[in-house]
Amino acid sequence: MERSRLEAFSDGVFAVAITLLALDLVVAGPGHGSLLEQLGERWPSFLAYLISFFTIGVIWVNHHALLRNVAAEYVTTGGQDAHVSMAVYAAVFEAMGLSFAAMFAWTMGEGRTIQEVPREAQRAAWLRFSPGMLAYLAAIGVAFVSAPAALAIVGLVAVYYVFERTPQG
Repeated sequence: MERSRLEAFSDGVFAVAITLLALDLVVAGPGHGSLLEQLGERWPSFLAYLISFFTIGVIWVNHHALLRNVAAEYVTTGGQDAHVSMAVYAAVFEAMGLSFAAMFAWTMGEGRTIQEVPREAQRAAWLRFSPGMLAYLAAIGVAFVSAPAALAIVGLVAVYYVFERTPQG
């Protein structure tokens, strides 16, 4: 793949991320006070939007700066760096899994769900999504032996998560 195509794709992903941020920026409309009053009432949402917008912008600029200096776009192209880059890639997925686990644990706290989720359902959910975190850890180690095998592990976890869901309540 040419670098320009990778950059165009990533630009699209960043554009979608920034656009999604704005979907929650709403005011009640006519009959609910002046626009200035409505904006004043919602200032925390607008401030959070601006901070998030600029954060994504910084990540986007840094991403372009990194891509300018990368010689190969894929971990499967081989070479000495494929093992390290694949280990980092798997580590990012592990961090994502740990972040989700922390959010899940917090969400399941008392009074944080619309309906109480029984302890047994919470435990079942933990047991269903924990294998992914273990697989990502394994992929980190496997990456130093075979980057394509580690990539396959990460891919299989994605397939697993397509079919496994947390409880609905």
